[in-house]
Amino acid sequence: MGPIRDRVNELDQLTAETASRIKDVDARATQGIQMASEKSSLADQHASDAATKAQLAQTAATEASTRVSAAETMVGNLDQYKGTAQTEIRFRSGQTVLSKNAKDALDAMADPLKGQRSYIIEVRGFSSGQGQTAIRSSQKMADSVVRYLVLNHEIPVYRIYVMSMGNAPAADGKRIVGGKVEVNILKNDVVTSAQK
Repeated sequence: MGPIRDRVNELDQLTAETASRIKDVDARATQGIQMASEKSSLADQHASDAATKAQLAQTAATEASTRVSAAETMVGNLDQYKGTAQTEIRFRSGQTVLSKNAKDALDAMADPLKGQRSYIIEVRGFSSGQGQTAIRSSQKMADSVVRYLVLNHEIPVYRIYVMSMGNAPAADGKRIVGGKVEVNILKNDVVTSAQK
C-alpha cells in the first residue's frame, strides 16, 4: 500500500501543480484579454478623436476655400472700372486756357467726387496738327484740365491718368479741329459696395 500511496501523493502533487499552472495561465490569459480590451477601447477612442479632428479640419478647409474664392473674386474685380460720367472740353486752336463753360462742366463732374473712393479719372487730349506738335498741344490742354481738377477740387494726382493723343481720331472717329479734352470718370462698384 505504501507504494500506491506514494504514487497517489505524487499524482496529487502533480495534479495540484497542474491546477496551479492552469490557474496561473488562466490568470495571465484573463489579464492579457483585459489589457487587450483596454487597448482596443483606447484605440477606438483615439480613432473617434481622430475622426472628429478630421471632420473639424475638413470644415475649416471648406470655410477657408470659400473665403479664398470670395477673395479671388474680389481681387479679380479690383481693376474692373466702369465709366460713370464723361465731359468734353473744347479748346480753340492754339489755346490751352479753360473757358468759363469748361470750368463749369468740370465743376459739375468733379463736385460729386468729394469724399469718394474707388474711382479714376481718364483725361485724353486731342489736337489738330501734325506729329509732335499735335502731341505737345494735346498734352498742354490735358495738363490744364488736370491742374484745374487738382487745384480747385483737390482730386489726388494719383487718381488721374493723362494721355496725349495728338491728332488721333477721337472716340467718335472724327478728326479734331482746334482741340479737345475728353474727361471720363471710371468707378469700381465692386470695391465701393464692399466698403459699405
